[in-house]
Amino acid sequence: MNPETIRKVDRWLGVPMAAALSAHRVILRRLGRERAAQGPIRKIMFIKMTEQGATLLAYRAIEEAIARVGRESVYFWTFEENRAILESLRMLPAENLLCVRSKNPVHFVRDALRVLKQVRVLGIDATIDLEQFTRAPAILAYVTGATRRVGLHRFTSEGPYRGDLMTHRVQYNAYVHTSKLYYALALALFSDPDELPLIKEKLPDRLGGTLPQVEPTPEELQRVQGILDLAAGRPVNRPLVLLNPNASDLLPLRKWPSERFAQLARRILEAHSEVDIAFTGGPNEQDAVNDVVRQVRSERAFSVAGRTSLRDLFVLYTMADVLVTNDSGPAHFASMTNINLIALFGPETPLLYGPLGPRSQVAWAGLACSPCVNVFNHRFSPCKNNLCMQAITADEIYDRVADCLFSLTPSIARLSGSNQGRPASSSRQSKPRRRRAASARRSSPGDVRRRARKRRHRKIRSLAGPASSTLRSR
Repeated sequence: MNPETIRKVDRWLGVPMAAALSAHRVILRRLGRERAAQGPIRKIMFIKMTEQGATLLAYRAIEEAIARVGRESVYFWTFEENRAILESLRMLPAENLLCVRSKNPVHFVRDALRVLKQVRVLGIDATIDLEQFTRAPAILAYVTGATRRVGLHRFTSEGPYRGDLMTHRVQYNAYVHTSKLYYALALALFSDPDELPLIKEKLPDRLGGTLPQVEPTPEELQRVQGILDLAAGRPVNRPLVLLNPNASDLLPLRKWPSERFAQLARRILEAHSEVDIAFTGGPNEQDAVNDVVRQVRSERAFSVAGRTSLRDLFVLYTMADVLVTNDSGPAHFASMTNINLIALFGPETPLLYGPLGPRSQVAWAGLACSPCVNVFNHRFSPCKNNLCMQAITADEIYDRVADCLFSLTPSIARLSGSNQGRPASSSRQSKPRRRRAASARRSSPGDVRRRARKRRHRKIRSLAGPASSTLRSR
């Protein structure tokens, strides 16, 4: 199902179903037949169907649930295409991932009924709905029969209607990073449900813990190296820059213009003769990515779009030095590796969805109309011309890429033969050459732009407080 179909189904079927089930709950309560929660929580199930990247932001929430009831007693209900993401986290047993197909409504309904039966057999007594005002997960949580159900509730706001199906109702907070919101939902399960709105406690400025890092096997490294060599028609060495030009179809407004990616690639290749550039993308993006590669007009730029599995993509990030991507899943996947990430934001705000990796930075024009997609409009904007993305220039992003490459160049040769499986670059710079390059950059127009970005990001952090901790200016 495409995003528009999902939105329509959720609206036209979700609203009446949520209303009907809410009425059912009222009747049971008045008759004194609503099942009450008894005893300690034994088994917890998270529900998060869509958005692969956002699933990673639930890492700390899952960790909290595991600490409370144990790894074997935590489950996750999601779409089949998200299974590999959860497996990469290595947090839950494979059999605890309850997946449904999403390609067509018939498969979805059939699989949902199968999972509902499985949930009742397992005796899951608590659910945590991570979706933000989508009705289907709230409905599914109710019909599981779980006696403790955590989810967002609109209370007195004019937000989307989800009925009154949750036992632990959490107030949506648009001023904290989504990872903190998910963590708050996990904490709410162990709070007094009558203390409305939940949760009445302070969240930490920074959540503890880090995402598990991808550790590829030698066989995986060899396989991905073969994909690179085959795509390029020759052996590919470091430095390697990855460009991901196509955002998910879930929100096409997040796309940076394709010609900007081509322009950026040409700038990198002209200035760095030792660099190769690989364009990434899914199977349905092959043609579009190949068009961008043709615009670059260089043998050192090639496409691996459609040639990599999700696991291959994780391995590729461990083998590359810089990734430039739109605000999409890869921006969050990269947080599980040591790659330098530059994520491009526009219709959505990095204050809520910024990547969590220690080497992550974002480019965001901060126009008055941005962000124009949010949980209250189901992330569908009236915008037809994403000037917020067009305002990000190729020169600005090139400066950031150049900074990353310059900082990495002295260490690239030292990694030759390491467990990353990448051969050393043949163009190590001498110290005098690096000093001359640094001096030239200090007096370049790019340095002026970098100082302007720092001032802008400091202003954003001062306005947003702790929620802006994911912003990394250079």
